[in-house]
Amino acid sequence: MIIDCHCDALWKMWSQNMTFHNDPRLNVNYQKWKKSPVKVQCFAVFVPDYLPQEVKFAACLQMIDLFYEQVIKPYEDVVLITNQHDLPLLRENQRGAILTLEGVDALGGDLFKLRLFIRLGVRMIGLTWNEANLAADGILEERGAGLTNFGKQVIQLANEQHVWIDVSHLSYQGFFEALKLSHYPMASHSNARTIRDHPRNLDDQQIRRLVEKDGLMGITFVSDFVTSSNTFFYEDLILHIKHFIQLGAEDCISFGSDFDGSDDMLSSLRSIDDYTVLLERLQEHFPTFVIEKLSHRNFIHTFPFNLAR
Repeated sequence: MIIDCHCDALWKMWSQNMTFHNDPRLNVNYQKWKKSPVKVQCFAVFVPDYLPQEVKFAACLQMIDLFYEQVIKPYEDVVLITNQHDLPLLRENQRGAILTLEGVDALGGDLFKLRLFIRLGVRMIGLTWNEANLAADGILEERGAGLTNFGKQVIQLANEQHVWIDVSHLSYQGFFEALKLSHYPMASHSNARTIRDHPRNLDDQQIRRLVEKDGLMGITFVSDFVTSSNTFFYEDLILHIKHFIQLGAEDCISFGSDFDGSDDMLSSLRSIDDYTVLLERLQEHFPTFVIEKLSHRNFIHTFPFNLAR
């Protein structure tokens, strides 16, 4: 059993008119999902920065509509997950789907839109993508500033509603400000910067701070976040996992593949059904109880469970 913190299938479906059931261009589609060991998949709503501001909110709603119309509605064996209590209720043949938000650009400074997204099922809120917005600076914004007043209001609302705050794309300063304020912090798809020096990865101080906050960290399969080499081996990914564990994150690490979010995926981990081989490789390096923590138990443990009404 695996729970994956991040994929961008909705964005691909929306931007390229793909069908979730069996489009081979999707790394995560229904047929591949059913063949994989992934029990629960998080589906991100991502609005590209090239869209005019006045259409971003509508684009988000269109992707949420795709989530319900193509991922949830057609399949009796796909179940919407909204809190920790839903997970153990999944039957053996069922899969769970969680809706997430990658960046709050579409809000335009309006918290009522975020409340609407939460009511529609969003359970994880990324404040930024790579650039700046009204909530915070992203990790590639040269200014490197932290949270705005609006960003702090977003976190306050997430705390009240028992929703994760995702810091994967956040600026370095914003990261620590967000962790100070958030009751439910996590990094959905970031690796260890000590192993691969990439700005989107987490350095040791960030990892330790997330451990202190009982936050979740999703290991990602984007090749540039794993290794600088043109040739990938599973051992390169495992080095990141071992480093997280050495820093005390054994109870905080998970998977956040970023399937469909990048064309620069590891050659051996390009789609959701490739998880089967990864599990086999993990057994060569870790005891069963550690693999169970990494694959699903840590996610379940940290998932906010008492959703406010």
